[in-house]
Amino acid sequence: MRTYSLDDVYETRKRRDSWWTVYFVDPVACRVALPVANRTRMTPNGLTVFSLVLGTVSAACFATNQLMAGAGFFYLSFMIDCVDGKIARLKGTGTPFGLWLDYVGDRIRVVLCAGGLAYGQYALTGDVSYVVLGAAVAVLDLFRYVNAPQMKRVREAVREERLGPDTLTEPDALTDLTEADPLLDPDTLTEPDPLPGQESERVGRSPRARGFFRFFRRLNRFLARHRVRSHLVSGIEFHAAVFVIAPLAGAWALIPLAALSGLLLLANEVFLVYRMWLFTRRHGAGSPQESREHVLV
Repeated sequence: MRTYSLDDVYETRKRRDSWWTVYFVDPVACRVALPVANRTRMTPNGLTVFSLVLGTVSAACFATNQLMAGAGFFYLSFMIDCVDGKIARLKGTGTPFGLWLDYVGDRIRVVLCAGGLAYGQYALTGDVSYVVLGAAVAVLDLFRYVNAPQMKRVREAVREERLGPDTLTEPDALTDLTEADPLLDPDTLTEPDPLPGQESERVGRSPRARGFFRFFRRLNRFLARHRVRSHLVSGIEFHAAVFVIAPLAGAWALIPLAALSGLLLLANEVFLVYRMWLFTRRHGAGSPQESREHVLV
């Protein structure tokens, strides 16, 4: 059996990831993945199930008002969830079923922990606000993970219309298209090309607006050098705020931090939808109505 090095594990990290994962999870997950890969026969699916078990323990801790223990088990659950992906990429043992299991396991963990947190605090205080908190967290998470695949389908449909179905199998063609159009890359914070008839608007744009976009281009390049995605508040940071940071801070922080992180997550989703809308306006104007309808079916 091949012996892997830490550098091999590092190569399995995503090109860009959430800042929470890059700075607070990957340093631990990579070191855990190394002995798992070299000394055990654990499969990615087995690790996913173990992650779900830890998530269930976290939910039970939250339900019994053991906030710090719940935060610790949630962190461990997410860390193991990152390890399973690294093992799958390292050994080439990932499967389509594993993708489904990982996706569904994440949703189950969040719903259980949101329910446990709401139940534990409501049973302790009788404050219905915590019930609303649990419901809002679950709904926001489900919206985030329903919206993301649909946006991906829209981008793929536009790619197919621009390149043709046969060309989509060529990686170079997709790379060229992404480089030619920043809106195809979800990690690119660049100013979109003007729509037809809007060139003069860009020319007359104020220096403050041009400086704004230059700042974000520099910020995006800086984040890319550190493997951090440009979406600074995604679902991962939302989960970290609600299930790790707030419980560690204490019960007083649950509602304020959940509300703040939820608003930032919602703003991020609205921004992504807006960018997708700009992209489809620019490239989907000549698309047949039938091809646009099949995307959401």
